[in-house]
Amino acid sequence: MKFSLAKLFNRQSSSARIILAFFLTLILIGTFLLMLPFSSVTGEVDFIDALFTSTSAVCVTGLIVQNTASFWTPFGKAVIILLIQIGGLGILTSVLFMVAFLGHKDNSIMQRSILKDAISAPQIGGIYKLSGFILGTTFAVEAIGAVLMMPVFLPRYGEVGVLYSFFHSISAFCNAGFDILPDTQPFSSIVTFQSVPLINIVLMLLIIIGGIGFLTWDDIAVHHFRFQKYRLQTKLVLVFTFFMILIPFLLFFFFEFAGMPLKERILVSLFQAVTPRTAGFATIDYKDMSETGRFLTIMLMLVGGSSGSTAGGIKITTFAVAAIATVAVLRRREDATAFNRRIEKYIVLNAYALFAVYITLFLFGSFFISGYEGVPLVDAMFETASAIATVGLTTGITPGLSSPSKVILICFMYLGRVGGMTLAYAASSVNVIPLSKQATEKVNVG
Repeated sequence: MKFSLAKLFNRQSSSARIILAFFLTLILIGTFLLMLPFSSVTGEVDFIDALFTSTSAVCVTGLIVQNTASFWTPFGKAVIILLIQIGGLGILTSVLFMVAFLGHKDNSIMQRSILKDAISAPQIGGIYKLSGFILGTTFAVEAIGAVLMMPVFLPRYGEVGVLYSFFHSISAFCNAGFDILPDTQPFSSIVTFQSVPLINIVLMLLIIIGGIGFLTWDDIAVHHFRFQKYRLQTKLVLVFTFFMILIPFLLFFFFEFAGMPLKERILVSLFQAVTPRTAGFATIDYKDMSETGRFLTIMLMLVGGSSGSTAGGIKITTFAVAAIATVAVLRRREDATAFNRRIEKYIVLNAYALFAVYITLFLFGSFFISGYEGVPLVDAMFETASAIATVGLTTGITPGLSSPSKVILICFMYLGRVGGMTLAYAASSVNVIPLSKQATEKVNVG
C-alpha cells in the first residue's frame, strides 16, 4: 500500500493545517522521549521543562531551561540533535524523503502542494528534485562544517570531539544554537571560543548558509555568480543580508566592544551581528551588553533569516518588501519595485500583516513576562524576541521563569517556526471568491 499524506487527514484540510500538525506531533514525541528516565542525569524531568526543550529543538530556537551539556544524557542529547535536524529541514521534507527512499513516493497534487508549502517553493513542478537538492546540500554542508571544526575540538576533547563537531555543525546550520561543550559555564554558550577564529568563522558561515534559504541555494547552484539571473527573492535576500550584517558589525565594533583587543573586537562584533539571524550561539554574556546593544540585537532577532530557510523571525524578505513599499509610498509611487521588477500588492499587504502580527505578539509577551515575573522590560523583550524569532539568545532569565511565562515562550517558538501566515491560513476557512465587492470609502491616514 502506498503511503499518502492525504490519507492521514481530511482532504478538506489545508496544507497549512497539516504542517502545523506535523510540527506539533514531533514536539509531543520529543517531549515524551525527553521525559524518559534515561534521557536526563536526574532520571526525571518536569513536563513543562521537557516540552520547552522539545519545542526549542524542533523550532530550532536554542532557548533552554536546563543546561544541555550537563543535564541531558547521551540519549537525551541524541534526541535533541535529531529534533533539531528534522525541525531545521522541515518535517515534511524529512518525511517525504523517507517515503521516497522506501519506494513509496506519492505523486498526488496534494502531497506535492504540501511539500511546496513546507519549503516555501515557488511552484509544484520539480518539487521532489528541489527537495533532494536541499537534503543533499544540507548533509554535505553540515559534514564540511564538522570536519572544519575538528582541528580545534579533537586536540581539546579527544575522540568525543568528533561528536561535538557534528552536533555544533548541525546546530549552527539549522540555526538552533544548542551547545554541549563540557568546559563552559552553564548557559554560557560558546564564550570559551570567543577568540578562536576557526570556530567563529565556521559557525558564522553555517549560520548564514542555513539562514539565506533553500531557494537561494538553488539559484546560486543553477546560475552560479550571475547575479542578474537570480530570482528577485534571491537578490533581496543577498543584498539585505549583506547590509544587515555589515551595519550591525560596524555599530558593535565602534560603540559596543571598543575596549577589546582588535582581534577579539573584530570576531565578537561580527559574530554578534550574525548570530541574531537566528542562530542563538553567543560569544559574549548579553547581561554585560549595553541597553543600546541589546535593543539592536532585539531588532536583528525580530527580522531573522530568509523565507524557506532554517531560520525564523519576521523574515528578511518580509522586511525587504515592507521597506521597499514604504519608500514607494513616501515617494508617491503606485507600485513597489526593486531590481526592475514590480512587487504585487498582495505580497506587500502580507508583509505589513506579518509585521503587525509579530510586533503585537512580541509586545504582549514582553509586557506580560515583565509584569508577571517582575523583571526589567528590556530583558523580557529580549527573551520574547528570542522565542518568537526562534533565535535562542538570552540574558539568562529563561531558566528562572515560572510556568505561565514558559508556556508563552513555548507558544511563541512554535508560532515563530511554522510562520504567522501558515497559522493564519490554517485558522481560516476555504477561500470563497466573492460575487460582488463592497463600496469603497476614503479614510485619511497619517
